[in-house]
Amino acid sequence: MRASKHILILGLAVLIVAGAAALPAQLIAQTGTEKSSSESPGSNTARWIVQVDKVDPGDVDLTSSFQIAIYENLLDELSKTKRFKHVFRDGDRGASEVPDLLILKTAVRTYTAGSETRRAVTTVSGATKLTVRSQLCTRDGQVVLERTVNGNVRFFGSNLRATHNLARNVAKAIQQAQLPQPGVPAPVQSGQP
Repeated sequence: MRASKHILILGLAVLIVAGAAALPAQLIAQTGTEKSSSESPGSNTARWIVQVDKVDPGDVDLTSSFQIAIYENLLDELSKTKRFKHVFRDGDRGASEVPDLLILKTAVRTYTAGSETRRAVTTVSGATKLTVRSQLCTRDGQVVLERTVNGNVRFFGSNLRATHNLARNVAKAIQQAQLPQPGVPAPVQSGQP
C-alpha cells in the first residue's frame, strides 16, 4: 500500500513538472496567435472611427423602446468587433475633430411585432422581425458600405431580443466587409452579403 502511494505521488509530481514546462511554450504560441488575429478579416492597419447615428424609424410604427434598443445594441456590438479605433454616439462633440470618421446610418424598413406568449406556446408563430438598411458614410456623405440586414427572435426570448440579433448581424456585415483605407475614396459596396 505504501509503494502505491509513493508511485501515485511520484506520478503526480511528474505531471505537474511536465505541465509547468509546457505552459511557457503554449503562452508564447498564444501570444503570437493573438497578435496576428487581433486584426479583423479584411481590415487595414489604419482603422476608421465610427459614429452611430440615431435610428431612423422611417414610415414604420416602431416604439421608442425598440429604436433605443437598436441604437444601444449597435454601439455595443460595434465596440465588440474591434474593427474601429473608437465608437462615438450621435452628437458626441469629440467626433467633430476626428479626421477618419465613418457615420453609421440605420433606417428601419420593416417591423413585424411578435408575441412572446405565442412563441412560448407554439414555437411556430409569434416571431418578432426587423429589417433595416445600414449605411456607412464618410463625413462628406459618400456611401462606403450599404447593406440590408435582418434581425428576429423566433423561439424563446423577449421581443427586444430581435434588436440584439439585428445589431449583431449589422456588426457582422461590417466586420466581413472590405472597407477602404482611411483617406482613400472607394466604390460603394451594396447589397446583401
